[in-house]
Amino acid sequence: MAGKYVYFFGNGQAEGKAEMKNLLGGKGANLAEMTAIGLPVPPGFTITTEVCTYYYANNRSYPPTLAAEVADNLKKVEALMGRTFGDRNNPLLVSVRSGARASMPGMMDTILNLGLNDETVQGIIAQSGDERFAYDAYRRFVQMYSDVVMGMDKDLLEHLLEQKKEEKGVHLDTDLTAADWKELVGKFKAKIRETLGKEFPEDPQEQLWGAVGAVFGSWMNQRAITYRRLNNIPADWGTAVNVQSMVYGNMGNDCATGVAFTRDPSTGENYFYGEYLVNAQGEDVVAGIRTPQPINRANSKDTTLPAMEDVLPECYQQLVQIRGILEKHYRDMQDIEFTIEKGKLFMLQTRNGKRTAKAAIKIAVDMVREGLIDEKTAVLRVSPSQLDQLLHPSLDPKAQKRVIAKGLPASPGAASGEVVFTADEAEAAARLGLKVILVRVETSPEDIHGMHAAQGILTARGGMTSHAAVVARGMGKCCVAGCGDIKVDYAGSQFATAKGQVVKKGDVITLDGSTGEVMLGEVPTVPPQLTGDFGTLMEWVDRFRKLKVRTNADTPNDSRVAREFGAEGIGLCRTEHMFFEADRIAAVREMILAEDVEGRKKALAKILPMQKGDFVGIFREMKGLPVTIRLLDPPLHEFLPHEDKDIDALAKTMGVTPQSLRAKVDYLHEFNPMLGHRGCRLGLTFPEIYDMQVQAIMEAACELTKNEGFSIVPEIMIPLVGVVTELARLRENTVRVCEEVIAAYGVKVEYLIGTMIELPRAALTADEIAREAEFFSFGTNDLTQTTFGLSRDDAGKFLPFYVETGLLEDDPFVSLDQNGVGLLVKMAVEKGRATRPGIKLGICGEHGGDPSSVIFCHQIGLDYVSCSPFRVPIARLAAAHAALEEGK
Repeated sequence: MAGKYVYFFGNGQAEGKAEMKNLLGGKGANLAEMTAIGLPVPPGFTITTEVCTYYYANNRSYPPTLAAEVADNLKKVEALMGRTFGDRNNPLLVSVRSGARASMPGMMDTILNLGLNDETVQGIIAQSGDERFAYDAYRRFVQMYSDVVMGMDKDLLEHLLEQKKEEKGVHLDTDLTAADWKELVGKFKAKIRETLGKEFPEDPQEQLWGAVGAVFGSWMNQRAITYRRLNNIPADWGTAVNVQSMVYGNMGNDCATGVAFTRDPSTGENYFYGEYLVNAQGEDVVAGIRTPQPINRANSKDTTLPAMEDVLPECYQQLVQIRGILEKHYRDMQDIEFTIEKGKLFMLQTRNGKRTAKAAIKIAVDMVREGLIDEKTAVLRVSPSQLDQLLHPSLDPKAQKRVIAKGLPASPGAASGEVVFTADEAEAAARLGLKVILVRVETSPEDIHGMHAAQGILTARGGMTSHAAVVARGMGKCCVAGCGDIKVDYAGSQFATAKGQVVKKGDVITLDGSTGEVMLGEVPTVPPQLTGDFGTLMEWVDRFRKLKVRTNADTPNDSRVAREFGAEGIGLCRTEHMFFEADRIAAVREMILAEDVEGRKKALAKILPMQKGDFVGIFREMKGLPVTIRLLDPPLHEFLPHEDKDIDALAKTMGVTPQSLRAKVDYLHEFNPMLGHRGCRLGLTFPEIYDMQVQAIMEAACELTKNEGFSIVPEIMIPLVGVVTELARLRENTVRVCEEVIAAYGVKVEYLIGTMIELPRAALTADEIAREAEFFSFGTNDLTQTTFGLSRDDAGKFLPFYVETGLLEDDPFVSLDQNGVGLLVKMAVEKGRATRPGIKLGICGEHGGDPSSVIFCHQIGLDYVSCSPFRVPIARLAAAHAALEEGK
């Protein structure tokens, strides 16, 4: 028996429900749910995501039973509406919309007013008594269908519309008459015929199946593919198609359409937030074609625009009641779309609203206080990757600002960069490492790649619910929208402000997404303040997580910042960073260039007190918390000059000839230093280097223990071990130096000696290595390099291609390759614990701050992850998610 592919909803009855979003998509599932709980939803039906899967698996064809199911359900809609699809006298018109299980705003295609032709338009005139409305709907349908289904360049028809407005001397679409629209429909069809060499379809059934195919086809359009890649949405999910009877917000001044959020999506404040337009259709609000009006006075930024609360008070009060019903039902902030036809309110969509990190946290905490959700749900409501928005600086309130324009504060945060005017320019500039601000009249879904690449987005048109605003908030990008103070000139690659200031491509501007201000030049920033609701949420996070979170920090300042962000110790202190300081690089170079052991020891004696001072500062900041210190890792040539002028200067300082120095530099140069004379290999061939570092670590620990009562357990990490004998010999040296220092100070200090697992051989022989190691720290950056045979420094030239074309799901240096590198880590965990059950296990590569990698680390039983200071809260939240999801 064939499966069921179509689900009906209407008149309080629905075959689907909210839990079926995998099958019906988010939009279809929620239309069914709203219908079932008694909200006013125009009747319709949903074609399931399984049809999308079938469509792509079977050369863009449909299941054999689908046509009959669609016909049966269309009859049900006709019966409820008292109209017939394709009937010339009393026609039913429908919308055809996409709906994936995850919200993808604007990425896929929609067709409205479907079913219109030269005959049915007369029936719409008879139904509505309004010829102008009927032909306005008809021209909209022709524009949308020719673009979405037929592949017509939409600018060609838009140009004809602009020509007509110029000819009539009007500015707004609403100023055109019925005769104007009727004439434009004819011109549009003629242009389509001229451009595409075929007629615009008149048969409503042909229109319907053309639209269904176009929506399924849009699942694989470039903007949808890009959005899925940016948001980790699997391609095999597919989209559903929703066919729904049309209701009209453009039949006169007792009609309207709007988009609202049950709470402010930028700040999370608990008030009804939204925009609407009188006598308009939905795309007018979302696309920013007209300046939208606030739904209530509390929303109003411009008192000259009347609120829906005043213009359509009865409908507004009904919408307020629905807001309360939806929040209580879904127990989350909702993003809703509505239409008012002749004073009657209809709900077209509800979905969990996209929000900024700040809003996500406030809404989650507030809903716990309101009794809508519990603390576990609140923690799961905030995405770890969202937190990145909060952990970066905002504009310094004391800084001088040259404000040149002001728009709507559509997505908070601060961003500075060079002005560019196209998405392609933004993407190209980002590849070169440039920071840019994307400036558009209004963004469209085709701009998604440029929006992702830019630091911030500025638009001249559009409201707080426009495409730019919604997508920017979802991405965590700073956005100033609807900035009427600027006039964008694409041809001249510039924009002009109301006061005549001209800003050209390449000029630097700053956006403040919290105030809507646009400033000339770069404005300084200040660190974030993570208190209030953030602190409350993170208390809950720490209560639920099992995985500890440390930081990668090399200085007392980094250690302090990380501790403020909740770090529970240092998982990686890279000692080589300390060698590059200006006051010690000369001594380091002297050590490297020394001809014998005595010469090296003499130079190392100069470095010892400096290293010890570093460790004292770090231990103080991390009082009571573990600190893992990695002994010198990079090859020695990295510390030497390579330019002739720098070699000449160093030779003069050292009293040697430039030729002899250059010969030494050439001798130390390595063709493949990643796999060369570095890490423990240096410690074995030049043991005095590691001896000095261990002495500095232990003297710092002993001094603080003796003089300041500290309790410190230094964790000394030996890098790049591949053979257990390497670690055995270096452990012996390390223990000797530690015991000598402890004896000299006369205090008792515990210490651990372990290694970094960063070579495949180390992972494969972890049971042997664990005999000599009291802890493993997985250096997944290098383990990824050595497992894949990829150089981090060079792979950027081709890895983006691998990700974009699906050869790799993710960049393995950003998100841990769980099927390859991850298996090596898992194997090493099991082997290490088999030999030494109490071995301490952590990860210190950049993956320690990547949410999906953190969850994997929890699953395989690591004790901690370590990441950069600003990613510590992200890792804490991801660890809590891992624990809570495991407990479900």
